[in-house]
Amino acid sequence: MLVEPRSGLLAAWGNALLAGLVSPDEAALAIVGEDAVHRVDGLPGEVGPVGLTLALGRLRGLGATGFRVALPVPGHPLGLSGPPDFNARALEAEEAVVAYGVPYGLVPEVAEAGPAGDVHVEVVWRVLPVREAPPADVPSLGEAERELAEALRDATAVLSRLDVAGSGPVAEAAVGAYRARAERGREVLAPGYPPRAVRVLEMAQRVGLLVSVAYENGHGGAVSASEIAARGEALRPVERVARRAQVAAYNAYVEGGEVRR
Repeated sequence: MLVEPRSGLLAAWGNALLAGLVSPDEAALAIVGEDAVHRVDGLPGEVGPVGLTLALGRLRGLGATGFRVALPVPGHPLGLSGPPDFNARALEAEEAVVAYGVPYGLVPEVAEAGPAGDVHVEVVWRVLPVREAPPADVPSLGEAERELAEALRDATAVLSRLDVAGSGPVAEAAVGAYRARAERGREVLAPGYPPRAVRVLEMAQRVGLLVSVAYENGHGGAVSASEIAARGEALRPVERVARRAQVAAYNAYVEGGEVRR
């Protein structure tokens, strides 16, 4: 969760585009980010892959009124609504975008190309039919904010008790460095999102960062099998809460009915 999922970027900037807050070129540039190129394959009326600007315009022309995010993992189909083929592809990618107003979703397929030392990332978004139904397990912004506060408090207490890396100064230093990078070069969400959605996404990213630091710095003082298991039990629900909060933030546009102009 240290990097915004590509589906989050596509949904957020696609929503800003639909609201008339950014141009097609601005939206495409923000979505592509540091990747080399993004293409969209499977659009109705197109015989092959097309660029993002054309694809977003085509989806709007077909009737899309918004985009929402799904971030599923095994055992947690977060944001999905079917059918099985789309769910399976989204689960494999661990992310997807679902359009409102048209029965289509997009799943990213990411590939690296180029020689060693000059590798670049290419993304193809596969357009697939989706079922128009309520997404699975997506909280409101208010619910997500409350869950994050509780999860962070509970997990910090457990990790501190187990002396696990990620609950002390190392984690706080990593969070500080991440915030500094974000302030220098990254806009949270896209223009028009409400401040509460920005706040929830920032908090979800902070929680995700703490979890990542805990995993990446080994077992800390949790040396017994039971203590390692206890750490896993503490981290899993926190990860789940953070992902739910991410989805709630990205989906604030479609859940709230409009992006503020």
